[in-house]
Amino acid sequence: MPQLVLIRHGQSQWNLENRFTGWWDVDLTDKGVAEARAAGELMREKGVDHDLCFTSVQTRAIRTLNLALGAMDRLWLPVEKNWQLNERHYGGLTGLNKQETRDKHGDEQVHIWRRSFDTPPPPMDDGSQYDLSADRRYAGVTVPKSESLKDTIERVLPYWEARIVPALREGKRVLISAHGNSLRALVKHLSQIPDDEITSLEIPTGQPIVYDLAEDLRANERYYLSER
Repeated sequence: MPQLVLIRHGQSQWNLENRFTGWWDVDLTDKGVAEARAAGELMREKGVDHDLCFTSVQTRAIRTLNLALGAMDRLWLPVEKNWQLNERHYGGLTGLNKQETRDKHGDEQVHIWRRSFDTPPPPMDDGSQYDLSADRRYAGVTVPKSESLKDTIERVLPYWEARIVPALREGKRVLISAHGNSLRALVKHLSQIPDDEITSLEIPTGQPIVYDLAEDLRANERYYLSER
């Protein structure tokens, strides 16, 4: 049966600083590095192996993947990187401290921006220091001004269908290293979680999630590898 493993990147510097990160490229903390290596060691210990890997074009996800594969002695596995697996774009919230933003705008408004299914944060201003429209990684891509979770799902799923589903149908064992919201998009799709429930799903950093899939790629089971 096809097997899919999802892993959210290890703790990033802005996770530690409690800042909205989105598409901005920040690195892992020492704890994040340790989480990524531990994920690889756990997969090796449990006999979970892969044939093909996918990740975003953001450093924290790429490094998490490389560190995990290094711990598994699998750095030679093929890896495909794509911006469609990026984190949700937090628009004008990018770089802001989450608690300071609550103090300024109120808990209710920040909760809507963070956890509403289809309400995006305020758009990023033109000329913002966090504007990535000129970044080489996004040549030919219309970088969003902000994204809701719904927007994120709408860019993740076409990539899932075009690139990842064919690999799973061929029997490939697939590992995806990505982000809290791009992985929420996949979990929502695979586990058929309603719109009003997916926003409360928490995905911890550095914890491999295993999907045992049927031949038609319906989810037979979803579990954290650390619990088996």
